[in-house]
Amino acid sequence: MTQEHPFAQYVRTLGKGRNGSRALSADEAYEAFRLIMTGQVEPIQLGAFLMLMRVKEESPEEVAAAVRAIRESLTVPANAPKVDLDWSSYAGKKRQLPWYLLSTLLLAESGVKIFMHGASGHTAGRIYTKEVLPQLGIPLAHSFEEACRQMESGNFAYLDLEYLSPKLHEIIEMRPLLGLRSPVHTIARMLNPFDAPCVMQSVFHPGYRDIHQEAGKLLEQGHMAVIKGEGGEIERNPDIACLVRLVREGEMSEEEWPPMFDKRHIRQDDLEVDHLRQVWDGSREDEYGVGAIVGTVAVTLYTMGRAASREEAEAQAQAMWQGRNQNRFRAAA
Repeated sequence: MTQEHPFAQYVRTLGKGRNGSRALSADEAYEAFRLIMTGQVEPIQLGAFLMLMRVKEESPEEVAAAVRAIRESLTVPANAPKVDLDWSSYAGKKRQLPWYLLSTLLLAESGVKIFMHGASGHTAGRIYTKEVLPQLGIPLAHSFEEACRQMESGNFAYLDLEYLSPKLHEIIEMRPLLGLRSPVHTIARMLNPFDAPCVMQSVFHPGYRDIHQEAGKLLEQGHMAVIKGEGGEIERNPDIACLVRLVREGEMSEEEWPPMFDKRHIRQDDLEVDHLRQVWDGSREDEYGVGAIVGTVAVTLYTMGRAASREEAEAQAQAMWQGRNQNRFRAAA
């Protein structure tokens, strides 16, 4: 091959050396990801590009531009329902049960229409949303159309990245081959394919808070929260302070929410899904779990603008928990 490949310029820009390399501009990042999503990039180029960007660390401008390019490749139905809340779930849980699932289902029960998307199996030793929902009797969607029907009937749908964007799923599945997470882990969280007015985000590494928050502003996201969630999922750890980074109508801010308890709880080794179901139906007590559920709902309500203060949000969330349908998961047991 004598003629340079159109994608080579983007690899060169990222990898030109300590003094010559730089981040991609918004236009460059958009075009690079457009080429990736339309299958115009060779595998060796893709691997080099992803790892160079990973070493450099993706910029908010690159993330926002990539999201715009990827959204153009998604097949969202024209008659899709109006979604209230976009919720990403890409980290998996290792040390605690996925209490965030009960938070989202509690919100859905109160009338909030939620689209959840995520990926599973890319990191060994973790349990993922895709594995847990069926055990709670919640069906998984396998297409945008099926997700729309589920949100219409029950205010909640989970669509795995495998069906949301097969190309992005293919890239995330490269993690065992590359040995590192790729920028797609950051980008996929920001997709918000139904253009929900509120987006919840979580990071595992605190340094990514700025990237998500600033990318949300660049994407003109109306309401968004970024927290360092337990295990990397969108889940407030009730035992420690929670820094909430916000985007509201173009303005960025942050607030620190104090711990919900005076003493930390001892971590339980029980990661059985039955534990979630039993806490929901009241047959088992778990102060930490209920705190995580209520605390996560409170941050969400506040981000959505449904509460004017932390105290009001926590009171609303507690009332929702007390008024839940305790029989919801008994049929799935």
